[in-house]
Amino acid sequence: MRCDHYDTGTCHSCSLLPLPYDRQLADKEHAVAGTLSLVPGAGNIRWLTPASSEQSGFRTSVKLVVGGTRRRPTLGVLGPDRRGVDLPGCPIQHPAINRATPGLKRFIRSLNLTPYDVPARRGELKNILITVGAGQRLMIRFVLRTRDRVSDIRSALPLLRDLVPAAHVVTANIHPTHEAIVEGPDEIILTRARTLPLTVEGLALGPRSFAQTNARVAAALYEQASRWARLPLPDGRVPEGLWDLYCGVGGFALACARGGIPHVTGVEVSAGAISSAITAARTAGLRRDEARFICDDATAWARAQPASTVPDVIVVNPPRRGIGPDLAAYLNECGAPRVIYSSCNPASLAQDLTVMPALRPVEGRVFDMFPHTSHVEAAVLLERAGA
Repeated sequence: MRCDHYDTGTCHSCSLLPLPYDRQLADKEHAVAGTLSLVPGAGNIRWLTPASSEQSGFRTSVKLVVGGTRRRPTLGVLGPDRRGVDLPGCPIQHPAINRATPGLKRFIRSLNLTPYDVPARRGELKNILITVGAGQRLMIRFVLRTRDRVSDIRSALPLLRDLVPAAHVVTANIHPTHEAIVEGPDEIILTRARTLPLTVEGLALGPRSFAQTNARVAAALYEQASRWARLPLPDGRVPEGLWDLYCGVGGFALACARGGIPHVTGVEVSAGAISSAITAARTAGLRRDEARFICDDATAWARAQPASTVPDVIVVNPPRRGIGPDLAAYLNECGAPRVIYSSCNPASLAQDLTVMPALRPVEGRVFDMFPHTSHVEAAVLLERAGA
């Protein structure tokens, strides 16, 4: 893939761009396998063919840093000087996002919104977060320093829809502190639509719910987990129950339910994500006894369940820090015959696996959510030793 921004030195976020894509995939698989080979019992993992990505236009969820001035705003990344760098037509972004950015710049100019100046710590509009959903509809979230301009954005929604016809869900996120985090704690939904239908598993995304940045590869990840979950157990039984811990909007649980697991339970600390998962389950025609979703801390919830309710399969999909020693120890001892671990950080995955010696890594697969970068998603199938 060729990128003018990379060639001119404007942006080197895609640091592996000069490498042929096949080499990128091979290097990522080698790196993950090497990291996990240090875990006792993990040296014999059978690695399946990596799930590749489109090389351009794959990014369906982005954070656009707003820089420049009210009259000449930029949308892109934060540069070395901590000010915004404009990246028009970024080739890794979904075409629907690139179509929206000119209209968003006109919207900023029309409302006279002041881009946030990081070094000076002043200004109003910090970021614009965009997610592409089904039918190339968009969720657009304006990350503001204060509530001062929220009513202006609400009043100007007709203008926004003229400039960006794909806008479906529009929100204002309030991020008052000067911190290196993407968004703040308060979300104000400005449109009648409150969730964005996604192309994957019939999911619906709320404004503060996590979405994978690469919808096509996310679909492959959910399908792989579903195939692993449905494999016959060592005693010949067909799996009947599954827990999806850190379930987000329910991607793994719903894929496994669609694949034939009769009873799935998802647990996630975000109430908005759980609401979206419930909506997706009911839309798919799943009853509560077939797919239930619970708002709770995954570790605390799992540890509080009676031993008699432990399912045949447990899926974990934690943030970069991993599941941590408490949940890892629980999984090691709970008796579930199968665990599927999806990780965006091989180092924390390896650390967690060392706390789970009773679970033997059998198969693994790399999912290239982030082409042209060193970031990698990997999933591992674990079977209980001696089951």
